[in-house]
Amino acid sequence: QVQLVESGGDLVQPGGSLRLSCAASGSISSIHLMGWFRQAPGNQRDFVASITSGGSTNYADSVKGRFTISRDNAKSTVYLQMNNLKPEDTAVYYCHLHTIIPSKHYWGQGTQVTVSS
Repeated sequence: QVQLVESGGDLVQPGGSLRLSCAASGSISSIHLMGWFRQAPGNQRDFVASITSGGSTNYADSVKGRFTISRDNAKSTVYLQMNNLKPEDTAVYYCHLHTIIPSKHYWGQGTQVTVSS
């Protein structure tokens, strides 16, 4: 069984930085996509960033140039480095895993990021 556990969420001032981690456990296929989504109260869950098993990345326009997604395959962990944080970045951030064969989706429990002065 696959489990995703996020950590690193915190209260930070505008312009500050945070690094989120997502540790994956269980049997994960070699070909997969991992990423981050976020959801503010009353809003839908929006895409933030993704990274393939081969290391290719993709970002939402709102975070390009500020956020960096990376992974450590040996540790089965994906990271989200968030710089120059803005109040509009405030949300619960969820780790996401999409395996290809078989095609399945998994979600972490979420970690709260609050950007406020």
